[in-house]
Amino acid sequence: MCTGGCARCLGGTLIPLALFGFVANILLFFPGGKVIDDNDHLSQEVWFFGGILGSGVLMIFPALVFLGLKNNDCCGCCGNEGCGKRFAMFTSTIFAAVGFLGAGYSFIVSAVSINKGPKCLMANNTWGYPFHNGDYLNDEALWSKCQEPLKVVPWNLTLFSILLVVGGIQMVLCAIQVVNGLLGTLCGDCQCCGCCGGDGPV
Repeated sequence: MCTGGCARCLGGTLIPLALFGFVANILLFFPGGKVIDDNDHLSQEVWFFGGILGSGVLMIFPALVFLGLKNNDCCGCCGNEGCGKRFAMFTSTIFAAVGFLGAGYSFIVSAVSINKGPKCLMANNTWGYPFHNGDYLNDEALWSKCQEPLKVVPWNLTLFSILLVVGGIQMVLCAIQVVNGLLGTLCGDCQCCGCCGGDGPV
């Protein structure tokens, strides 16, 4: 596959992933599917906006750049047939790096939150984190330590797991585009072959 076609494919995949991350983070503000009375009772990691910023906003821009490569003129600067396309591919590597960092941020926040467990009302009638080092992951009986909000443990675990997977996939896709963009910068895009009457690839 040509480097430009590969970038467009990656961009098309990143868009729905970014939306998944955005929605998952929004749902975390409603533990157990309920509106909470006091925002201080939400898990701290929810306020880090890993899915909204990392996997969401910071991923939309790279995805749009990748998709927009189809509209770049590969013959358009300084009389060099390949200059425009090569520059576009180089620019895409910068956006891919930004996307990788954003996805990595979401991935780390999600991993920390999964290990820490949700904030909830405990048996001593105080709000806190009753789990330690992910002990609840292998022992569902410990989930009863969280009295409120109802079903907050599976709710947080499911949504942060989604963000973890989404962030991991996004990191892989952005890493692929970094390599793909560098190849496009050095070797050009095969779709540019003959676009300005040239006889060979640029």
